Order: sequence, then structure tokens, then C-alpha cells
Amino acid sequence: MSNIDIKKILSAVDHTLLAVDASWEDIKAICDDGIKYGTASVCIPAAYVARAAEYAAGRLPICTVIGFPNGYSTTEAKCFEAADAVKNGADEIDMVINVGWLKDRQYDLLLKEIKAVKAACGGKLLKVIIETCLLTDEEKIEMCRIVSESGADYIKTSTGFSKGGATREDVALFAKHVAPHVQIKAAGGIASLEDAQAFLDLGASRLGTSRVVKIVRNENSSGY
Repeated sequence: MSNIDIKKILSAVDHTLLAVDASWEDIKAICDDGIKYGTASVCIPAAYVARAAEYAAGRLPICTVIGFPNGYSTTEAKCFEAADAVKNGADEIDMVINVGWLKDRQYDLLLKEIKAVKAACGGKLLKVIIETCLLTDEEKIEMCRIVSESGADYIKTSTGFSKGGATREDVALFAKHVAPHVQIKAAGGIASLEDAQAFLDLGASRLGTSRVVKIVRNENSSGY
């Protein structure tokens, strides 16, 4: 692994707070941190997007999640969520796939849904969460193909709300199988700067985590 580059790590972090009890004061605090430390974005619940976008006032990209965390809402609902978030000021959208469709080998439905959500994003970045901890390697590779064909911008490992988060093996698998235009986001369970650097070295360009900024601030780094 290469030497740890803290500034590069921070610039790749989607500084994340998706706890069910997150208050505006909590969201405001991570926006302040994101601005101070130069993170790639803050990833927050959709209900706070409009207020956060106004508060950050262009100083920090705002990311939110849709179909989260289970991914089994309808395509129409996901499209509405995406369009609503963009209208409210979101710069980036992280969507969860319907994992059941993948288990059923409904690949055309998955591709159609991701394309529809991408269209609803109105040109904003779309990251596709495939929840790797629930998938076989064959299913992960199939999702690399589908995401590559969909027009989405990123493939993302995890919600952080299931049985496991990002692994180095999964990021390496993604790097081997996604098209060159698809970027990789490792999310969930990034517990140290060494972890973060390793994911970047393996090919990730975004890191979904609440811990990295806490580590840099020498605070307790428990969480997503």
C-alpha cells in the first residue's frame, strides 16, 4: 500500500450521516466538517437536502440516498425521490437496487430501473448501491455489467445498514469488471485511514464513511 495521503482521502470522502435520529444540528455539523476538511460531499437524508443546500450555499456538494436502505420500493417511487431530491438541491444521488430482482435474475428490470433513475437525476451524479454483502461474486459481476450499461456514474458497495460493508476484495472485483467510465465507491466499515487508503489504491474514487473525519479530528471513530 502506498503512503497515506490524508488530503487525498478527505477529498474522496462522502461524509455520511444517515442515522434515523439525525437532527438538523447534526446535519449542520457534518456540513461544517465537510466544508472545513474539503470532503467530496456530505451524504444526508433527503428530508434535509433543501436546508443543507441552502446552508452550504455551493461550498459543498450535497448527496442523498433513495430507495434506502432496502431498495425494494417501486421504480416510480425511486424516480420521484430522485427528481425531488435534485429539485431540492441535491448534487448527487445514491440509489439502492432491488436485490430480489437480482436474485431472480431480472437483469432487464434492473437495467431499466437504473436508466430511469438516472434520467430522473437530470444530469446529476448517480451512484448505484448493490449491497455486496448479500451477493455472490457472480451477482456482483453481473451488476458491474448492468451498471456499466445503465449510464450511472458509480457502482457502490454497500448501504452500511445490512450485514456488512465494503471489502477490499469487492473493490478489486469491481475494478476488474466495470467499464472504464464507471467509478467505484466503497462504503460502510471503513474504520481507519489505512483502510481508506487501501480502497483508493484498489481503485475506489469515493469513500462513504462517517469515521474518517472523526479520525482526522482525533475523535471516537465509531459509526458508518
